Amino acid sequence: MKVKRYVVNALPEALPMIRNELGVDAIILNTKEIRVGGFLGMFGKKKTEVIAAIEAGSQSAPTPKSPPRPQPAKQPTVSPSMMASIASMASTAVAEQQIAKEKPTRQDAAVHNAPEVPAGARVSPAATYEARIAVQQPQSGVENRKPRLTEEELIAEIRDMKQWIVRMSKQQKLETRPEALQGLQERLLEQEVSQKLIDKLIEEIEEKLELTDRSPQTTAVDRLTVWRIAEQILLEWLKDFEASVIGRETQVIHFVGPTGVGKTTSIAKLAAEQTLKSGRKVGFITSDTYRIAAVDQLRTYATILNVPLEVVFSPSEVARAFKQLEDRELIFMDTAGRNFRNELYVSEVNSLLQSDRRSETFLVLSLTGKFADMSSVAENFAKYGIDRVLYTKQDETNACGAILNLAMEQGLRPTYIAYGQTVPDDITTFKVSTYVSQLLGDSQ
Repeated sequence: MKVKRYVVNALPEALPMIRNELGVDAIILNTKEIRVGGFLGMFGKKKTEVIAAIEAGSQSAPTPKSPPRPQPAKQPTVSPSMMASIASMASTAVAEQQIAKEKPTRQDAAVHNAPEVPAGARVSPAATYEARIAVQQPQSGVENRKPRLTEEELIAEIRDMKQWIVRMSKQQKLETRPEALQGLQERLLEQEVSQKLIDKLIEEIEEKLELTDRSPQTTAVDRLTVWRIAEQILLEWLKDFEASVIGRETQVIHFVGPTGVGKTTSIAKLAAEQTLKSGRKVGFITSDTYRIAAVDQLRTYATILNVPLEVVFSPSEVARAFKQLEDRELIFMDTAGRNFRNELYVSEVNSLLQSDRRSETFLVLSLTGKFADMSSVAENFAKYGIDRVLYTKQDETNACGAILNLAMEQGLRPTYIAYGQTVPDDITTFKVSTYVSQLLGDSQ
């Protein structure tokens, strides 16, 4: 087999050259675009490389009259350069097949539907050219087609861009704010107040400052003025969250909450207050049979306060316990601490809270906990109408912003704040003015 390579501007230009040099029986093995010349691989001219071949011993022109004398078949000689060319063409064909498998295009149907060429049949250069043009034209169109974004991807990119612009705008606005407002924001961040509430508070402060002082020199606003306005706004936000003491009409108070938040100790504090200060007849019910010595702890408080205690192990025993304590004016019911981020446990403990008497339910949360966990627990209990919260362990943390977050975002009403282990002293009703002062701290 004789193989020859041609470098031309276009494939039609190579056809007469192949016909003249190799004859009409020559076939085109491969064509591809290459770049010639240039500098360091750049600025080269686009050319077309054509590989043509003809079988050894074939004639380029028809022989006259008598047929050729049969001769013994000879093995074709293949030079090293020819082997390299054939190997290169084979690897190119394999690569093209792999790409075609990974990226199916419309030309696949044309290729598969084309009639098969019988083995040994001769293919003219014109037919080869037409076949290659038919395959390469749609392929080049597919390769040059740019991928288009879907509607969801476009909306996501626009949303990300909008969020980035908002963040940059807030950052620039923060840097231009007066030093007093920046100090207020730092204080509220230390108290773990949510960024959404901080932004809302500062915006209202800026509106009030514009009303009281229309001069453009807002940087002259002093810290004391900012703190005073912030206090006024927070008091207005929380005016409906002022807690009241346990009313005489309340007959049952249930205590629910995660493990280790101080439910049993809080019950003892409130029971002592109602027994010693209000003179009411108090009783205890506990269903906390999961924790070791939980019943013993509450029994110890019951003995000290001289109040009866009933233990229940299932919801069916709750009615029996209330029957035993029907002479009591106020009953405190303790429940087991569980992972109340799981709504299944919330539903389970809610089955214990049914009572024919006038009752209230306190969700007990520790201020030392993570706000995300507190919010998740509170959200699950809110589905059952529980919106009153008793906060514990205030003495173990300097941050109390979670109270404001839960009040403003989920409408949870603070009832009591516990700040120590001493029974019955270390507990007090929630007072808005006291809380706001603690939240803002000293303005100096």
